[in-house]
Amino acid sequence: MRTLFVCLLALSSVALAEEPAAAPAPAAAADGPAAKLDSCWVTRDDEASIAACNAAIKDGNATAPKDYAFLWKAARFRWWTADGTTDEKEKRKVAKQGWEYAERALEVNPTGPEGKYYVALNIGAYSQAVGILKAIGDGLEGKFNDNLDYAIKNNEAFDRYGARRAKGRYYWELPWPKRDLKKSKEELQRAIDKSPEHLRNQYFLADTLLKDGDARGAKVAIDKVLTGDGSWDPPEARRVKAWAKSLNETIAKELK
Repeated sequence: MRTLFVCLLALSSVALAEEPAAAPAPAAAADGPAAKLDSCWVTRDDEASIAACNAAIKDGNATAPKDYAFLWKAARFRWWTADGTTDEKEKRKVAKQGWEYAERALEVNPTGPEGKYYVALNIGAYSQAVGILKAIGDGLEGKFNDNLDYAIKNNEAFDRYGARRAKGRYYWELPWPKRDLKKSKEELQRAIDKSPEHLRNQYFLADTLLKDGDARGAKVAIDKVLTGDGSWDPPEARRVKAWAKSLNETIAKELK
């Protein structure tokens, strides 16, 4: 999601330590739906891979409907799809599907940080589509933060410190007077320190700095996106670099 829901909402916390330990999830078959989703994920922005991922999800629903790895990876692919579309109706539909897959994953493994993480990200994309005020009114704020905070506490490094990245964006997108650009910068810097190769970290930081009145700092950050090496994840790099071109133009206008 281009803004990861991040757009919402005041922090809350859950009594995570009191949750019962879940039984270890069984290993996924090497040629099963979860493995197929990993394979097509690598090239997930071309038509053949998109078709392959959708086919793997269909297969998984039929053959592995209670496989934790399949379910959170299906949620991951649905989030990616929602994150990349500007069609609000499509974003809402696909993000809701991703959210449901992540919830199904948690039914199998209630303490799985991957499931928690993708509940949060898909709620974020869904909330973007329906609008911030409606999402707040529907009570999604706490659910987003509860799941994201769990992911930070229990597997902070997952998705290259993705929960920290999402939390930083969250503080950027909060409506006044809840917006906290200082906390946004702090969380994004944590993600950058741990995962400097992830271009989305710098993209979000550029946006935060620009909103905070630091166009020069934003220019430094956005240049790191535009010139960054995305070879570790080419689909992600292509998406974020495309976004960065537009933001770079906005920053340039502010610097004139």
